[in-house]
Amino acid sequence: MRETYRTFVFDLDGTLVRLAVDWDAAADAVAAALRDRGIEPPDSLWAMLETADERGVRGAVEEVLSEHERDGAERSTRLPAADTVPSAPVGVCSLNCRAACLIALSEHDIGGIDTDAVVGRDTVPTEKPDPEPLSETIRRLEGDPATTLFIGDTDRDETTAQRAGVDYADVSAWLRAYR
Repeated sequence: MRETYRTFVFDLDGTLVRLAVDWDAAADAVAAALRDRGIEPPDSLWAMLETADERGVRGAVEEVLSEHERDGAERSTRLPAADTVPSAPVGVCSLNCRAACLIALSEHDIGGIDTDAVVGRDTVPTEKPDPEPLSETIRRLEGDPATTLFIGDTDRDETTAQRAGVDYADVSAWLRAYR
């Protein structure tokens, strides 16, 4: 399978590492940031981010969420796929902020990844499952979607790959093929 592809992109959380983020606490902090700005927060974290976009306060909310992710990256756990990064152009496309991705990659000494091709939620104006973050990662690797494989762990990752015209492998299938 590796021989078929020239470029590889990995999701981060749940694929290469497991961030130690208390997502309930992060959502509570984001909700508080919205309330501080006179905005009643919706129920889910992703809906809160959408509301922040709509109300023009994304930067303030992003700061709060990113702090939780950076802290979680410092305490993250390395996952088995981190040992399978091929010696080819490799990037990361994540729903986490870019800084958290870079911290986790450094904390676990995950080599072979082009840090210029680490695209987080805050790197481009949209996030997965929109195809743009994955497409941007591939551009930064000077890759071609036709010869790129995206390795992830969620339906959102798979949908992102489909929308970007990129082949997809669930991390569990990837591990079975390369252990």
